[in-house]
Amino acid sequence: MKNNKTVWMVVLTLVFALLGQSTAAMAQEARQASKGQSLYLPVYSHMLYGNLGSKGKSSQVLLSTLVSIRNTDQRRPLRLLSAKYYDTAGKLLAERVPMPLTIPPLGTHELFVELNDATGGSGANFIIRWDADQPISPPLVEGLHANMDGGKAVIFMTQSVPLAD
Repeated sequence: MKNNKTVWMVVLTLVFALLGQSTAAMAQEARQASKGQSLYLPVYSHMLYGNLGSKGKSSQVLLSTLVSIRNTDQRRPLRLLSAKYYDTAGKLLAERVPMPLTIPPLGTHELFVELNDATGGSGANFIIRWDADQPISPPLVEGLHANMDGGKAVIFMTQSVPLAD
């Protein structure tokens, strides 16, 4: 009887795992072709962690961010129009793409926020605008955050969401 219970637990675990993967796959497939968008990408120049200290503040760790803008269309290029970098208060810090540039089919353009640049804060973000001559598969825009100092590693990713224009 114990073996049957174990088998059923394994089967149910696999079923739920497969359902989760198929749901994620369907969400990825739902992206419709577009001639352009504005995308919001959350990024972090630092991350708070731990407990509040005697002064009522938590510890923080600085993070670098690699912004990856990937043209997922296999046949057509896209134009990257701008990548505006904002701090936690919503203040524009920099335009990281001062002139439009072309990303070829399946090409990638990268932006980098250095580890020692804490100006964005924990609520920093990019607004990335792109367009194309005809509808294309929308780009995949991600932020890879990292700090690998002192024998410890903090690494995580964020993904953009489209904004209503």
